[in-house]
Amino acid sequence: MSLHGLPNSLLMSPHLIAHKYIFVCSLTVAAWDTLVLSRRTLRLMRTGEWSILKVLSYFLRALMPIEFALVAIGVFDTKLSQSSCQNFFLFEPICTAVLLAAASAVHVIRIYAIYDHSLAVLIGMGSLFVVQVVVTAICCAFYQRVPLLDGQGCMAGPTSNWVGIYWLAPTLLYTASAVLAVMRSVNSLQKKKLSAWNLIIRDSLNLYGVILMVNMVNMLLGFIVKPENDADPIKTIAASMTAVLTTTHTLRIVLSIRGSLRHGGLFLPPGWADPTKGPRATHILAARPGLPSVTLDITRGKQESGWATDNDKDSESRIAREPEVGVKITVDQEIGYDE
Repeated sequence: MSLHGLPNSLLMSPHLIAHKYIFVCSLTVAAWDTLVLSRRTLRLMRTGEWSILKVLSYFLRALMPIEFALVAIGVFDTKLSQSSCQNFFLFEPICTAVLLAAASAVHVIRIYAIYDHSLAVLIGMGSLFVVQVVVTAICCAFYQRVPLLDGQGCMAGPTSNWVGIYWLAPTLLYTASAVLAVMRSVNSLQKKKLSAWNLIIRDSLNLYGVILMVNMVNMLLGFIVKPENDADPIKTIAASMTAVLTTTHTLRIVLSIRGSLRHGGLFLPPGWADPTKGPRATHILAARPGLPSVTLDITRGKQESGWATDNDKDSESRIAREPEVGVKITVDQEIGYDE
């Protein structure tokens, strides 16, 4: 009980209150995204092949809720003493460093794949990845317990301003990832013109943009803002939201990949270079005896992904009923992204 007659859990600075509110928002986003993507995540599990991307996606899917559920105990437990916090506060920066490393590995593999497995791209992105892992590992040793009162929670904060490179390293990698993804998409317009919106949706550029934006904002907060005192957690106020959005949007990048995940997936949909060729679905419209049958061959130019299971291919199945005598009308139709 404080001198004001109120418990310490109710005597918090505005920045500390904001920190806890943002953490609640982070937990909400993590729970909502896990629920919304559960069907597609299970669908990915049913595929027979296993690849690094698939393993990383499930690692991220499991680690993120576990990390923030445990960190939430430290942030909101009013009975947790600061002496107990001394043994727990490093959990968040260490676990977040592992989370970011796994997400960044996904970006390295994906960018390497869309550039047709270019050695130069692999060396460049791989170098940024190694720098990130080393820098975040070193910076974890320079985090300290934010000196709060008993009942105000347990939080970690940097000991010095230079520890902001903890977020600078992944921001550099996500900047390179976003720039390279945009360049690859723009170059593809030489084969077929698309509107800017359709190009963004086709290549998931919005996901790369969100990841870059949240990491950039969080990194600038770490370098620019000045805390009022040692108990002010403003430098890490957006860290939880950044980690959650980076993870969820990286998982969406994996789920939007075309083709096999084993090699990082395809860049353009099948048949993009030659729109007249592509996967066909045959449907017979008339099967009544005495009537001619009409067969429609539709060339599909847009597919959700290349790792759909047999149970998800009903819309593309071939109806195998044909009368002995009939007239077949075949219609080839291209369905493009800009229609």
